[in-house]
Amino acid sequence: MKILTDRQFEEKLLRKVVNRGIFDFDSVFPDVEGIVKDVATDGDDAVIRYTKKFDAVNLTRDRMKVGEREIEESFSRLTQSEVEALKRAIKNIQRFHKAQLKLSFSLKITTGVKAGRAVRPLSSVGIYAPAGRAPYPSSVLMCAVPAKVAGVKRILVCSPPTRNGDVDPKTIVAAKLAGATDLFRVGGPQAIAAMAYGTQTIERVDKIVGPGNVFVTAAKILVRTKVAIDFPAGPSEILVLADETANPKSIALDLIAQTEHDPYAVGILMTTSKRIAEAAIAVIDRELKLLPRRSIVKAALVKRGAIILVKSLDRAIDYANLIAPEHLEIMTRDPWRIFNQVRNAGAVFLGKYSPTALGDYCAGTNHVLPTGGYARMYSGLSVNDFLKTIEFLQCTRQGLGKLKETAVALAMMEGLEGHAKSIVSR
Repeated sequence: MKILTDRQFEEKLLRKVVNRGIFDFDSVFPDVEGIVKDVATDGDDAVIRYTKKFDAVNLTRDRMKVGEREIEESFSRLTQSEVEALKRAIKNIQRFHKAQLKLSFSLKITTGVKAGRAVRPLSSVGIYAPAGRAPYPSSVLMCAVPAKVAGVKRILVCSPPTRNGDVDPKTIVAAKLAGATDLFRVGGPQAIAAMAYGTQTIERVDKIVGPGNVFVTAAKILVRTKVAIDFPAGPSEILVLADETANPKSIALDLIAQTEHDPYAVGILMTTSKRIAEAAIAVIDRELKLLPRRSIVKAALVKRGAIILVKSLDRAIDYANLIAPEHLEIMTRDPWRIFNQVRNAGAVFLGKYSPTALGDYCAGTNHVLPTGGYARMYSGLSVNDFLKTIEFLQCTRQGLGKLKETAVALAMMEGLEGHAKSIVSR
C-alpha cells in the first residue's frame, strides 16, 4: 500500500471510491431472472433442479427442510464454549434491539382529536445465511434476533447445502438459538425466489433480509415488487480516521480483519500523521506473512485499499461523509467530536478499544449494514425492519368541528366534492 496525499486521493481515487456501490448487474440479471421465474412457476422442482446445478447436491422435497434430528446433531457437533458464546452474543443483541421498540405514540392534536401510531410486527421473515468462503453464524444472529424481538412469528432461514448435502452445524445452532422457526438447505437465487413466491415446501414470507453474493443480491432486487427486502449489500468496508494518538497496530489489524472477508472488500486509512501511516503499512506487511487468508487480504488492499495523509481531521470527515462507509472507526484524541460531525456511516466505532470486530459479533449493535455508499440513505438492520406502523385517528363531535372548515377548504381546492360532503354530512 502506498501513502497518498489528500490531493492525490481526490485526483486518482475519490470518485472511484464514492461510486463503488454502482453495481453492474447486467451480466447476471438475465440468468438470475430465469431462475426466479422458474421457481415462481415450478416451485420445489425448480429449487431442486438449481440446487443440483449450482451446489452439486441431489436434493429431494422431503430433505429440503432441516429436521429435528439434524438440529440435535448440530448441537452435539459444537463445543459447549461455542454454544455459550452464541448465547452470550444473543443476549447482548437482544438487549440493544429491545431498546428500539419505543415507536408507538398517541397525542392530542386539538380539542376532541386524538391521533397516533400503533406498531405491529411483520408476520413472516426470510433470512438468507450465506455459506460461500465460510459460514457466518453471526449474520444469522444479527437477522433473526431483531426479528424475534420485534415479534415476528415465522422466521425462515435458507442456507446453501455443503457438498454432502448438510447445512453447516454452526448456522443451524445459531438459527435455532436465535428463534428461527424453519431452516431449509437451499441457497442462491433459488432460495430468494422460493421465499418471495413460495413453493410447495417453503412458504412465502413478507420480507427477505441477509447478506449474499452478487447473484443473491440480484435476485433480491428482482423480487422486491413481491416482497420487501433490506438493502443491497456488497463486500465488507472499513474506513479508519486517525490522528497521531492512534495505535498503528490496531489500525492495521482492523483493516486486515475487514478485508479478510472478500478480495473486493474496502480498507482505507485516513490520518493526519505520516508516522502512523508508515507504521500501519509496516504492521500490515508483517501480519500478512502470518495470516491464513493473506491472499484475500492482499487482493483487497491492492484493489480497494488506500492510505491517505490528510491535512486535517475536518478534511477527513468531509471525505468520510462522501464515502459513507459500512464501518467507520474513529481513533483520535477526541472521537466524540468527530462522531458529532458524521452524517453517513453504517456503524461507527469510537476510540482505541472499540474494534469493528466487536460489532461483528457480540457487542449488541447490528452488523448487517449498508455498503457501497448506501449508508447515505439506508440505516443498518434493526428492529424497525421487522415492524410496520398503523396510524389511527379518533375525533369527537367537537373535534370534527375543529377540523371541518380546514378539511373542506382543502377538498374543494382539489375539486373533490365527495370528500367535502363526507365531512359536512356528519
